[in-house]
Amino acid sequence: MITARPNELIDIELFDGWVDNLDASTQESFCAFAKENYSVIEAYLYSRFLGYKGTVTACELWVKQHYDKPDHRKKLLYEIDEMQEDVRKLREDVENGAVKRDAGVARIASMQKEIRGHIDQVEKFTSIKDRKGLLMAGADRAIRELMFIFKDDPIEIPLEEATMSVWSRMQLEE
Repeated sequence: MITARPNELIDIELFDGWVDNLDASTQESFCAFAKENYSVIEAYLYSRFLGYKGTVTACELWVKQHYDKPDHRKKLLYEIDEMQEDVRKLREDVENGAVKRDAGVARIASMQKEIRGHIDQVEKFTSIKDRKGLLMAGADRAIRELMFIFKDDPIEIPLEEATMSVWSRMQLEE
């Protein structure tokens, strides 16, 4: 749970009001999605798909207040910094003779390999998250345009149902 400033509280209340005005099944579906999904951007896109017209900031503050989200990327970056500091200290110990050179060099090589693995993991995590966010944003835009084009057309209801299916399917893809 975050502590919000007065302006942030207004944003949270506005988004809360929007959520409260959803029909029961849609509200349950949206809240379950916001709870289970790590991406605030995807929660925002889903809310936009459901008709939310407000800002991403209000959605982000609401999600952060209601659902604690782990920041795996931040943890990995912190671990990388810590491991680099460990390598620096080990190098110092090798230079000062506190650790045998051959053992120190082998350990440094192992630690550097581990650091590279963490860096690779951060890059993959970021790339996947960015790519999925862009795909979701594009899908949201395309769906909105289709709904606008076919507004008040007999195909509007089946199109809306089909878009919900597409949206749900995209959520499940990695």
